[in-house]
Amino acid sequence: MFKLDARLEADTFFIHDLPLCRVLLMNDSQFPWLILVPRVDGVIEIIELSYAQQQQFLSESAQVSRLLQSQFSPDKLNVAALGNVVSQLHIHHVARYKSDIAWPKPIWGAQAVVAYPEDKAAALVDVLKKALS
Repeated sequence: MFKLDARLEADTFFIHDLPLCRVLLMNDSQFPWLILVPRVDGVIEIIELSYAQQQQFLSESAQVSRLLQSQFSPDKLNVAALGNVVSQLHIHHVARYKSDIAWPKPIWGAQAVVAYPEDKAAALVDVLKKALS
């Protein structure tokens, strides 16, 4: 049975479940930042997914990437699976701007997190959920 890592649970808002992946919004208002988590137990690396799951993941990643482009018009999309802190397979999709606080460097550890106000998070989750449904 799928269980989301406690750190991901604490740091994100649930948006929607796609056929393979759970879509989460990272609670950092400095970046439009979505995370895909395949709902497959015990998977740490993309290569541990079956071939069919890998293809489904690529489709869902493209869907989320297009959503970020259409909703936020970024200069660049950063898509990455790190896993050094949270080993459960999760793939970050971050809309980046030349004007953002970390540009052109990676976003991880560059600055303190700025959490969304509760009302803004709820509104954004609603918009993104509708776009994915």
